[in-house]
Amino acid sequence: MEAKHDVEKTTESRPSTVKLAKSSAYLDMISPQVLNDLQKKIVAIVVNQKKYLDKNYSVKQLSLDMGTNTRYVSATINICFNMNYTSFINKYRIEDAMTILRDKKYQDLRIEEVSDMVGFSNRQSFYTSFFKLTGVTPKAYKRSHMVSDTKTKRKNK
Repeated sequence: MEAKHDVEKTTESRPSTVKLAKSSAYLDMISPQVLNDLQKKIVAIVVNQKKYLDKNYSVKQLSLDMGTNTRYVSATINICFNMNYTSFINKYRIEDAMTILRDKKYQDLRIEEVSDMVGFSNRQSFYTSFFKLTGVTPKAYKRSHMVSDTKTKRKNK
């Protein structure tokens, strides 16, 4: 169930000028070198160690794991990833959920079970985040991928 994440996209060396303009207040807090170092640490911990799967993993815990404070972590996520901590974490959870929902070996799982597997505490948060990121519900996403797999099999026969 290993979802592949586009780590290259999330580890840009500097955010775009547009993002910088929106986050100028944060930029006064953190030097570019510190920002770059924090960004790499965030990716290493959250993405590579898959901490996003932990329902209880908070920005506070991430800051403790990084040896810094929550303001720096939040500022780095806002500047480098152009989103807040919750959206950042949920992005990876939803990407994993999409992988699971497309995988035939998990086709008998209920949506709530998928939600739990990827770190969501409740069904409503999962549905809201999934729809916000994909534009469809998890159930519709699963159904469309199971149907397209069936059509592909029929064409290949």
